[in-house]
Amino acid sequence: MVGVLQQIQFIDASNAPTERWVNFRGANYHQVLADGIINGYAELFSTYPDAYARSNEELESFFSTKSTAGKQVISKTVSTFKALCELADFSSVSTSTPVNANSTATDVSNLRMPPQQDESAQESLPFVPKLHIDIQIHISPDATPQQIEQIFESMAKHIYRIKE
Repeated sequence: MVGVLQQIQFIDASNAPTERWVNFRGANYHQVLADGIINGYAELFSTYPDAYARSNEELESFFSTKSTAGKQVISKTVSTFKALCELADFSSVSTSTPVNANSTATDVSNLRMPPQQDESAQESLPFVPKLHIDIQIHISPDATPQQIEQIFESMAKHIYRIKE
């Protein structure tokens, strides 16, 4: 997934969100995604200006000539490309002159996430990616209470950035 987000310039090389990602969170997300796809797959769009409308066979043929990957990987690449295209609106985006993949990525590593929106605002966007992380800690039965306390202090310091 990280590779795809970098490909369409939603995150930069350090995996920080880009300006394109910030714009995607707005009302014109269909067009922003289309622009990211066109720029991220610039070579494909220079071959097929209407790449989003091409058949799986045509896309597989294109990707096969650009990679040494096997049939299964090429098939997954096409599936991913098609899934992205289904969420994008290419009608208002020019597909004739894709730009270099790195030219539009902007570093916004100091970006703060906006506060949670209410459910009615989220319903207006049919595709809102979410991230969920689970952390499992296995503590030895022989651990002392002080060791357990140190584990939780370290978590607060490194995960939640809480300073003592």
